[in-house]
Amino acid sequence: MSAVPLCALDDLVDGEARRFEIEDFVLAVVRIGDEVYAIGDRCSHADVSLSGGIVDERACTLECPKHGSEFDLRTGTPQSLPALRPVPTYEVRVTDGQVVVALGGAS
Repeated sequence: MSAVPLCALDDLVDGEARRFEIEDFVLAVVRIGDEVYAIGDRCSHADVSLSGGIVDERACTLECPKHGSEFDLRTGTPQSLPALRPVPTYEVRVTDGQVVVALGGAS
């Protein structure tokens, strides 16, 4: 598993998803306050980019912009239909103001 720096924490807009392509991974990264989450950027239902979806900060979910499935940002588990399969999640840490993601160890 490799730790890859993504960006400065201040580069992420609170409550919005941002797409990152690193090596063979495509991630949707979401900042909610001081917490940062990274999940696979493809909806498990319709192969649509999740980074264009709506973040629900209170529920800690990201909604697919095509059919409305919501995915838990902590676990990748779908919270609503039509998606049935989870998306991968990745460990994220913030060190000295830099967002770093662990790749290769998706849950």
